[in-house]
Amino acid sequence: MKRMLIPGAALAAALALAACGGSSSTSGSTTPSAASHTVGVKSIDGVGNVLVDAHGMPLYSSNLDARGTPACDGACTAIWKPLTASGAPSAADGAGAVGVVMRSDGTRQVAIAGRPLYTFVKDSPGKVGGNGVADAFAGRRFTWAAVLAGGKSAPAGAKGASTPASGSSGGY
Repeated sequence: MKRMLIPGAALAAALALAACGGSSSTSGSTTPSAASHTVGVKSIDGVGNVLVDAHGMPLYSSNLDARGTPACDGACTAIWKPLTASGAPSAADGAGAVGVVMRSDGTRQVAIAGRPLYTFVKDSPGKVGGNGVADAFAGRRFTWAAVLAGGKSAPAGAKGASTPASGSSGGY
């Protein structure tokens, strides 16, 4: 009986290890260019070719970030999550000149053409709900724009087809 338990235990351990094996497949919600790059490009109806992170989340920049220094910090980062990178970021063809800017806490934030990039907590892949949002943190007024391929801002009224039509003005 003891001889049968040892091979059975070895087989169970081998099956458990095989099940835990690394799979490098990505979820269906990301585009191939987004999945293999820090910054990808995704066509979103009603907005255009929007920059997205590796999970397909639209990327934004604020009017206060134009000088290449991240202006969103503290409570702001609870709503607008900085896209950070530990190594050298990469971008899909047509995204724009990718680089990093340093945040006040020492983290490296991904930037396109010097503009720091953020995701919006109310978005999901393919939804651009933060475009044109105006809000204020620590007495500073921000206006957010989705960043298009090449680094330009989406028009303030552009919303993805699957985004609710209600305009947000800081009432998250």
